[in-house]
Amino acid sequence: MSISEPFIKRPVATSLLAVGLFLFGVLAYVNLPVAPLPRVDMPTVSVNASLPGADPETMAVSVAAPLERRFGQIAGVTELTSVSSLGSTSLTLQFDLNRKIDDAVRDVQAAINAAGGELPLNLPSPPTFRKVNPADSPILILALNSPTLPPGQVYDYADQVLAQRIAQVSGVSQVNVSGAQKSAVRVQADPAKMAALGLSLDDVRLAVVNATVNQPKGSLDGVTESWAIWTNDQLLHADDYKKVVVVTRNGTSVRLGDAANVIEGPENTRVAGWFNREKAVLLIIFKQPDANVIETVEGVKALLPQLRSWIPPSVTMTVMLDRTLTIRASVKDVQMTLLITTGLVVMVVFLFLRRFWVTFAASITVPLALTGTFAAMYLCHYTLDNLSLMALTISVGFVVDDAI
Repeated sequence: MSISEPFIKRPVATSLLAVGLFLFGVLAYVNLPVAPLPRVDMPTVSVNASLPGADPETMAVSVAAPLERRFGQIAGVTELTSVSSLGSTSLTLQFDLNRKIDDAVRDVQAAINAAGGELPLNLPSPPTFRKVNPADSPILILALNSPTLPPGQVYDYADQVLAQRIAQVSGVSQVNVSGAQKSAVRVQADPAKMAALGLSLDDVRLAVVNATVNQPKGSLDGVTESWAIWTNDQLLHADDYKKVVVVTRNGTSVRLGDAANVIEGPENTRVAGWFNREKAVLLIIFKQPDANVIETVEGVKALLPQLRSWIPPSVTMTVMLDRTLTIRASVKDVQMTLLITTGLVVMVVFLFLRRFWVTFAASITVPLALTGTFAAMYLCHYTLDNLSLMALTISVGFVVDDAI
């Protein structure tokens, strides 16, 4: 018995199977993910630590080295690299393919906790880590600039308003804000004035640290009522810091503004973004590994009119980079190639057979084979649960054919 004999004897079952395969293939084609590059499941974790004011050598010795010693004890690490710059250190850990990324993240967290006693005490915050995809790249970059507002204020709109809403779009995994820094009060110590007043840098540092501590004040308890004492001790503007008393000598108060130049500006003046020769804040958007890149970008673009209404009119938001332009062109080219190829195959068959209905019957196999390929791709990418549905369709077809 040949392979085609059961299908020839049961034409109804064969027809049902072909129709089911075709419909399932069409549905699979619509839901297939689209990505610029193949997915790379390489377990990779990125760790970042910052120590403002530290030079690269200090960051490498006091921050990167203790972390590297702890990370080197984790099983399955195939590659460990670190880059130290002014005030920051970045480490990248790559694991074996058989290591699960969630297990690797737990090991990295445990190593960071173990290295806590070896890190500098003045580290502002513990090192942070996140899972990364080595083949990942931004799918969309938005540029925000304003001719009237400072970059720090534009950064606040981008970080506190726009980035949080864009991150909620289906398919978006991460939104990075770059090109500027948060607004901050910068204290520029004047060595000549400090020497004349007999102050040191440590005196200025302690005065700044102690001036903006927001501590609990307690409460007032009565017989039937209780009142909480609240006041905000944090200083938010440069004028407030200028009035901070550094030391008091002989009844005379030496204020911070007498020994330093206190101004409002960004946290890091060495970070900047440019778009069309103008300073800009960049929103760099990444997609999730399984997300459709075209649908994700369309979801973000559909949200842009609403986002523009949330920011001042003086802030201009422009699409700086859209990776789906070339992807859309590639998809259209593939679709056109499939149509032309199918037409050429049908034409060649007709030229040889010279009979319409025979050519029509043979030509049905071309789209059926294509849709079957889409169905197989869908099953391989997602789940094998749909095989049960296909098996049910085949069994029903054979039962109906036997009944007829």
